[in-house]
Amino acid sequence: MVKFVLPPLGYPFNALEPVIDEKTMRIHYTKHHQAYIDHLNAALAGHPELENLSLTDLLTNLKLIPKDIRTAVRNNGGGHYNHSLFWKVLAPGGSKKPTGRLKQAIDQELNGFDAFGKQFSLAAESQFGSGWAWLVLDEKKRLGVTSMNNQDNPLMVGKFPLFGLDVWEHAYYLKYQNRRPEYIKNCFQLYNWDFISSRYTEAMHQTSARET
Repeated sequence: MVKFVLPPLGYPFNALEPVIDEKTMRIHYTKHHQAYIDHLNAALAGHPELENLSLTDLLTNLKLIPKDIRTAVRNNGGGHYNHSLFWKVLAPGGSKKPTGRLKQAIDQELNGFDAFGKQFSLAAESQFGSGWAWLVLDEKKRLGVTSMNNQDNPLMVGKFPLFGLDVWEHAYYLKYQNRRPEYIKNCFQLYNWDFISSRYTEAMHQTSARET
């Protein structure tokens, strides 16, 4: 029985042009994301004791996952979670800056939006090889910027991901080739800060990480 499925994208494949081209979006969503889901479901198929756990439960309790599938769950469960969040964070036209409580927190904890942008861009640019840059809430519910390898995400280390930027080459190479900094800069035109701000507000009212 299939447990996890590809979530709706929510917009056409060409909706993020010219920042992200239609071909990249189509391949990224239908091939890469779908592959993570397929491999995750295959890994879980032989472990019915895990069938009622949510994706967040799996990723926040990796030490409890049987060793024979732990790496598969980490890589593919992380890939599924990360991309499911990523599609929501991107929006045609974006919403250009944070609002409400998140804006106040960025001003107070990250020295303002411009300073945050530089810190986040540096994290994304300097991530060696494949991975993601993240805006997170730490255990004390303070904002932080980090990067993580492969399909790892902040849930795995006790933090809550507000949003992440995919810096795997498959996310940008067809359009940008080796120009990762240009891709990172342009993606700031797409971030849906209304969604990210509401995610922050909801997270601040909860004691544990929640699903995307």
